[in-house]
Order: sequence, then C-alpha cells, then structure tokens
Amino acid sequence: MKLDIPAGDFAGYIFDLDGTLIDSMPVHYVAWDETMRRAGLQEKLSEDLFYSLGGVPTRRVAELIGLHYGLQVDVERIFHEKEALFAAGLSAVKIIAPVVEIARRVAQLRPVAIASGGPRDIVERSLKATGLTALFPVVVSADEVGPTRGKPAPDMFLLAAKLMGVEPTRCLVFEDAEPGMLAAEAAGMPWVRIPSRKQER
Repeated sequence: MKLDIPAGDFAGYIFDLDGTLIDSMPVHYVAWDETMRRAGLQEKLSEDLFYSLGGVPTRRVAELIGLHYGLQVDVERIFHEKEALFAAGLSAVKIIAPVVEIARRVAQLRPVAIASGGPRDIVERSLKATGLTALFPVVVSADEVGPTRGKPAPDMFLLAAKLMGVEPTRCLVFEDAEPGMLAAEAAGMPWVRIPSRKQER
C-alpha cells in the first residue's frame, strides 16, 4: 500500500476506523445487503453506492439507500438490524497493517484519535475485536455529534481535535472515503487517502 503523506509538523493524528484502520467494509456490505433485502430490496445492493457512503452515520445511510431504491424504510429498525449483523461478523475483520503501523509510530510522539461514523458501541467493539482499544484514548463516534452532523460535516474531526487539545489545522486525517475527506477539508485539516478494497479492484 502506497500512501501519499504530506510533509509537515503535525501535532495530532485522526484516523477513520472502517476501511482505514480495519478491513471491515466487506463485512459492513454483507450486513447492509442482508438488512436492505429484509426491508424490501429486490436486488443485490449496489457496491458502488455502498462504498460511496463510507463514513456516513448508519441511520443516514439507511435513509440514502432507501431514497436511492425508492423504498419506504424504518430507519431505527434498519439501524439495529444492520449493526447486529455486523457485530455477528466481527471475527472476520482484520487490521490494515500499514495504517496501524503508522498509528502506532505517531502515537509515541503525538496524540491520536478515532473519528468514525459508526455508533459508539460498534466502534468500541470493533476496536476491542482487533486489539486497537489501548492505542486510541480519544474516540469520536456518530453518537457524539448527532444524526445530522456526521461526515461530510466537519464536526467529528473538530471534536476529536478539541479532545486531543490540538488546533484543527495542525491535525492530519487518514480516510478511505470521500465523505470523510470532505469532512477533513471542511475542518481545515489535510488528509491522506487510504485505498479501499473497492478502489483497488
């Protein structure tokens, strides 16, 4: 994996979780496909649509998929079903070693944080399942910013910077999806794109 890391004296580092630190997007996709079929989807969920929504909070993803396919969706039911299916598949999730190695290296010198569009419970379970809990003392999830202020809004990244005690412009963000990159830009933070499995095919 080749990463284009900008030069600079960064005071803090913020990492997305799914598709950036852990190879969880295929497990998320299976959970979304099954959940939306239960909700009335009559075809395979579009992988392009799914990957375009990386980092967006689960409830908002449910709304957007419903709109895309013209489905009337019960957002709360879909939220709970999808996250339960993902949690059941957590044992299949592995770390993305090159990015985790960067996180371990910079964490020896600077504050590091997670900023994930997932719900707090699932983020914490994912970190525990992949052995990353102790590495990240600061964790920001969709629960901390509310359903309408997830990526591509900058709120998650700004809150992570505040909790680290670092000026936003001195943070470097690692992201795999466009909503997260847009959120980083809106927060005034440079970013590094992590190639997703979908983009590498």
